[in-house]
Amino acid sequence: MKKFQLFTLLSIISLFASCDNDDDSTTTTSPTVSSFTVTIENIAAVNDFIGSGVFNTPVGDSNPGPATPGKSYEFTFDAGKNNKVSFVTMLAATNDLFFAPEGSGIALYDENGDPFSGDVTDQVYLWDAGTEVNEEPAVGPNTVGNQAAADTGVEENGNVLKIEDVTNGVMFNYPDVDELINVTVTHVEGTQFTVSIEDLSTASLNTSDGMKAAPLSPGVYVVHSADNPLFEEGEPDFDQGVEAIAEDGNTEPLGTYTASTTGVTYPSSPGVWVTHQEGTMPLFTANSADYGLGLEHIAEDGDTSLLNDNLSSLEGQISGAVINTPVGSSSPGPLLPGASYEFTFSAEDGDYLSFATMLAATNDILFATDDTGIALFDANGNAINGDITSMVSLWDAGTEVNEQPAIGANTVTNQVAADTGVDENGTVQLLDQVNDGFDYPAVDSVLKITITPNL
Repeated sequence: MKKFQLFTLLSIISLFASCDNDDDSTTTTSPTVSSFTVTIENIAAVNDFIGSGVFNTPVGDSNPGPATPGKSYEFTFDAGKNNKVSFVTMLAATNDLFFAPEGSGIALYDENGDPFSGDVTDQVYLWDAGTEVNEEPAVGPNTVGNQAAADTGVEENGNVLKIEDVTNGVMFNYPDVDELINVTVTHVEGTQFTVSIEDLSTASLNTSDGMKAAPLSPGVYVVHSADNPLFEEGEPDFDQGVEAIAEDGNTEPLGTYTASTTGVTYPSSPGVWVTHQEGTMPLFTANSADYGLGLEHIAEDGDTSLLNDNLSSLEGQISGAVINTPVGSSSPGPLLPGASYEFTFSAEDGDYLSFATMLAATNDILFATDDTGIALFDANGNAINGDITSMVSLWDAGTEVNEQPAIGANTVTNQVAADTGVDENGTVQLLDQVNDGFDYPAVDSVLKITITPNL
């Protein structure tokens, strides 16, 4: 896993640290079984970016093309407080030079968590991709305006460097970045921002063949939370598509790659399980308000402490405990993709199982069984056995107003402190009955849950 993938996941670990065979149907086994092990595995995809896109049509134009002097590109996106924006666009008329921020990207919120608007040109640099030997801009035979076909220059096999650090190829006195482009960030509303990249009307290169225009190529942007999302200074190109932009203004490879790994990476939080009597509803009652015993703290913050304190008072409770330490880990933490929780308990014919854990990156969404739980034995007294993922649903706790997952200011990975969202005063209900306008994953795309009777 690349380190910029790991950053977001590690930040979630830090957030929660203060809190505590593929058969889709179940089978049965001997009625003498009285011990069970439940495994909750996170099978969610890991995404590198929370947002991405291609910008290729200058403002005011009807068709894609370069931004010639006096024209600009704009793109609009949503971003959370921990997110930054990066982009790549070619300085056309060169071999493999591009404009981009440094590896940390451009911050979109200030140190107080307030959205930022302003000129960020001083955070943008001119880079050499190190993939093609430099020639004099607009003059060399393999510069983008003169080459006979795409990707025809001499391969360099170098590293990505700021242009002032490049010591090979044809030396050229490039203008300062702010003499060629102007980059601004504008906060639109809520979590929405617009970036404008203007090719200045005076953008030009003083070559041996006279003054030449310095257009910008179409480019790609990403919204991210970790460093070096598209390239790393002093290292070879990642071979994901920056080279195609830097040499030819071709956004297709990088645009395709970034789109394929854009989305929310969903962990699951620590949770609580309880065995209980038939007909009882220990954790919640569907379409009724939260009991106030601690489920809200799991749903909003992944904090199991209050519900753990109240386990013995839950309706019909027989046994129960916190689920908070991934298999193979020595300390509690969230359930990241590729990891599993396990818990074991004893039960008798007639007992039921309920559990709940947060869909992290949301405001108050839970993975949970139905309010009456799962029967642990069938009508013949046989213990259930197998995949029980289909018996688990996503529930909205109704305690905090929903925002866009992983983006909203009060979602668990963006909030400045626990329990900071807007009170909803609603009811616990199935998420598919909630019309909040946001997209959520299917349960079986995030978790695989199995139960195994122990003979």
